[in-house]
This record gives sequence, C-alpha cells and structure tokens, in this order.
Amino acid sequence: METVRSPEQVPSRGAESVPMVFVNPERCIGCRQCEFACAVEHSRSREAATAIFEDPPPRKRVHVEPGYSLATSFPNRCRHCNPAPCQQVCPTAAIFRDSDHQLVLVEPAKCIACAMCAMVCPFDVLTFHALADGPSPRIVAVKCDGCIERVRAGRIPACVEACKVGALVYGDLNELVREGRLRETRAVLAATEITPEVPQVPGTVEGWRQWGAAATRVAGGLQ
Repeated sequence: METVRSPEQVPSRGAESVPMVFVNPERCIGCRQCEFACAVEHSRSREAATAIFEDPPPRKRVHVEPGYSLATSFPNRCRHCNPAPCQQVCPTAAIFRDSDHQLVLVEPAKCIACAMCAMVCPFDVLTFHALADGPSPRIVAVKCDGCIERVRAGRIPACVEACKVGALVYGDLNELVREGRLRETRAVLAATEITPEVPQVPGTVEGWRQWGAAATRVAGGLQ
C-alpha cells in the first residue's frame, strides 16, 4: 500500500536521511495550486486575500508547465543539487547551502543578477524579480528555498501541502523512490496477469487526463 502522510508530518533527518520534495509527474493535472501556495508562503502577509495586493508582488518558486495534451503538466522546481552548479559559479557567494537541511538558498543582498546561476542550472528553475525582502527595486535571483522556515518549524513545504493529487510529496528520498519502484512493480505484474491490475494514479486524475486527451484531439492538437 502506498504511504500517505498527514499534512504536518515531516520525516526526521538521520545520518542517511535526505528529506526532499519528490515529483510524481504522471499525477499532475496542472491546477497550479502549488504555484499559488508557494507565492503566498513567500509573501509579506502570508495571507491569500492580501498577498495579491503587495508591491512588489510575491513570486512563485515552483513552475508548472503544460504538456503536449490538456490536463498534463510538470511542476518544475529546484532540486537542491549537491554539488550545486549555481552555487559553484556565483561570483558573489550569494548562493549558499544551509548546513542543517542541505537546501540551496539565495542571499538577495549579495545577488548582482548576473544570471550565471541560470545559465548553468540544468533544470531552468531560476527567475529574476524584485522581492519584498530583497534590495528592491533591484531584481535578484529567485528560486525554491525548500520552504526552509516551514521545515525548521517541523512543517512540510507549502507546495506539497497544497497538492491534492500526490504529484508533489515530501519525505525521505530513498523511501519515496522505493514507493515509485513498488508502483512500477505492480504495473509490470499486472501487465503479465500475475496479479490484479492496480491503478498507478487515482481514478479522478485518470478521468481528467482522458478528458484532456479527448479535448486535444477535437481541437486538432496543441500548437
């Protein structure tokens, strides 16, 4: 059975534990709730009703991009690589790694917006904006900080909390990879009729995806 965590359950960090946000792309339906939650979490007020009126506006750190058919998307975000290419090339040491949680962070006051980090990032997740907590109105590099304040308080990242279909999950990396491996094992065994078929995604997600595929065919495909 697939592991289900409560919204506030955060795995403890042991010597070999690597807590992180893991993406199940086959489950993403492109609702963008993760983007909205991320922007609100990084606003001054941290309230959805007032964050939209802030100047400069809060910026999302997760980027949901559409697939080739409707209802397919991928929530792209920083992987907090180790070693991190962005950190290695930053000429002002604005990008650094938090020693407690191994998250790659940006110090806005040191950033000169040279975009060297964006040039070497293998996942294209860095953007450049003016920030409420930065040297406004000067633009600086903006990226996922792993919701470090929430993690320090024993909470899960905002994007994971907002995701209702399990496209974004948080936990020990090896455990999350194992869960994916188990899903693939069940799918392979189901294909050989050794065991009953076990759906890899919830029925609601599959129904939404089928509707998207049908709508794409009617529209003649996405341009």
